[in-house]
Amino acid sequence: MNRHRSDADRVRRRELYDAATGVVGPRLLPWTTPDGNPCYLSTDGRGYLSTLADSIEAVQLGMGEELVEHAREVLAPGARALSATEYRWLASRLAEALTDALRVAESRGQRLPDPQEEAAQHA
Repeated sequence: MNRHRSDADRVRRRELYDAATGVVGPRLLPWTTPDGNPCYLSTDGRGYLSTLADSIEAVQLGMGEELVEHAREVLAPGARALSATEYRWLASRLAEALTDALRVAESRGQRLPDPQEEAAQHA
C-alpha cells in the first residue's frame, strides 16, 4: 500500500473516531499566522480545511522523519565532519521539525476525549 493511501486511511479513521466520540470544536492548525501566533479552525473534523490540515501534518511529520535520518547519518561515527554553517543549518531545520511535530501532537491531543469525562459518561 502506498503512503498516500495510508494517509487517507488514517484521516478517514480519525474522522470516524471524532464523529463517534462527538469531538468538535476549534482545531489547532499546523501553521501559524505571519506573526507566529497559532491558527485555529472551528470544525466538526470534516471539510476541506480539515483535510488540508491533515495532509500538511502528514507532510511535516514525513519531512521531520527524513531530517532525523539525515542527522543520524551526519552524526554517525566516521561520517565526514560538516562546517559550522552546515551544522547550524541542520540544527535550525531540526528545531523547525520539532516545532512542527509538537504542534501536531498538541493539536491531536486536544482532539482526544478526556478519559475522566468518558468514564463518567459510561458510568
